[in-house]
Amino acid sequence: MEKQRLLVVVRHAKAEAFAPSDADRVLTAGGRGDGQALGAWLAAEGIAPDVAYVSYAARARETWEAVSRGAGWGLAPQIDGNLYATDEEGVLEIVRTTAEDASTVVVVGHNPTMAMLTQLLDDGDGEATDSVELGTFPTGAAAVFEVDATWEDLAPMGCRLRAFHVGRA
Repeated sequence: MEKQRLLVVVRHAKAEAFAPSDADRVLTAGGRGDGQALGAWLAAEGIAPDVAYVSYAARARETWEAVSRGAGWGLAPQIDGNLYATDEEGVLEIVRTTAEDASTVVVVGHNPTMAMLTQLLDDGDGEATDSVELGTFPTGAAAVFEVDATWEDLAPMGCRLRAFHVGRA
C-alpha cells in the first residue's frame, strides 16, 4: 500500500492594505492571531509538515511564522519567489519536486491561486468537499488533502479534501 501523504494548502492571514509594494504588505495584529489559531488547529489535527513552501511576500512569510508558532513546529520553510505570482499549475509543479520520503507538505500562498488549487485538487469524495464554496478561500484558511499518489504524480482531482478550517483568534 502506498503511504499516506497530506497536502495542506494555506492562504496567508489578513494583511495590511498598504505598503511600499504589494510584496511588502505585512500581517495585521488580527492576522497574526489568526495564523496562530490556525497553527493550533493544525497541530490538534496531528499535522506536522516535513516540507513547507512559502511565498516570499512578507504576509506569507509572517503567516508561516504565526502558524508555526501556534502549532509548535520548528521546520524552516523553503521561501519560493514563484509562489507569489504563479497559478495553480505552477504550485503543482513546485509540490511535484518534493522528495518522496516527505509525508506532509504545507504550501502558503495567495488568492486566487489557493482557492483555484483547492478546487482543482478535490476529487469530490472527501469529508470536507462541500465546505469550500467555489471562488472562496478566506484569509487564514487551510485545506487539508489526502494524497494517494506520489508527489511527482500529483494531479488535478487526485486528492481527497479531508478538512477545511479558517483560523480565527
